[in-house]
Amino acid sequence: MRSHEIDYKILGEDIQVVEVELDPNETVVAEAGSMLYMEDGIVFETRMGDGSQANKSVLGKIFQAGSRVLMGESLFMTHFTNRGVGKKKVSFAAPYPGTIRPVDLSEINQNTLIVQKDAFLCAAMGTQISIHLNKRFGAGLFGGEGFILQRIQGDGMAFIHSGGVVMEKTLNNETLRIDTGCVVGFEPQLNFDIQASGGLRSMVFGGEGMFLATLSGTGKVWIQSLPISKLIRRLSPAGGNVNKEGGSVLGGLADMFES
Repeated sequence: MRSHEIDYKILGEDIQVVEVELDPNETVVAEAGSMLYMEDGIVFETRMGDGSQANKSVLGKIFQAGSRVLMGESLFMTHFTNRGVGKKKVSFAAPYPGTIRPVDLSEINQNTLIVQKDAFLCAAMGTQISIHLNKRFGAGLFGGEGFILQRIQGDGMAFIHSGGVVMEKTLNNETLRIDTGCVVGFEPQLNFDIQASGGLRSMVFGGEGMFLATLSGTGKVWIQSLPISKLIRRLSPAGGNVNKEGGSVLGGLADMFES
């Protein structure tokens, strides 16, 4: 195993925390600012990068840091290591209400998971977090995830977070149509695209928006029930008057005139 083997426990229901138990000299890598608490004996160090490639050149580290800025993340990641005697615990909290999902990358096709750009929370040392560019123009523009995604690679445990409930679906040469913005992650062999939601009447009056994200092929996909973008819209001052056309073109025009 290249990645450290870590034990963990998911705590909570609606607003979850992952508690990671480290053996001496084991390390977990996390997004800056996500740590909730740590026991005595855990030390942390802020580094530029995930530490998966210790011999990477300075130029390579700068490129990786630049790609993290493009993903909307901090330049740095925090490495938590158990330097004490015996097992020690450190925990991490998601930045908004939702679900933390553990993923064993050794069981994922190509040991690679493609996720939305703010989904990564923490992972065992040895996991590589890098940028993944959405090659399809329509999916990047209308798919709700944007052109820039995250690629998580390794053979250990990684933890992703999302809004609301997370559902895991396994496709067997099938196509799944999903509300835009609700895709948390998927295996790299799946085809991620965008399609019109239906006929003109359905697109204008259906309340589901003009486009739906589609994933096709054979593999696993993770879906969230409440993306943070949708939660923000509902909590905004203009989101108080929600009607059945709220997700349609007509509903959008009504909100604009009400504002």
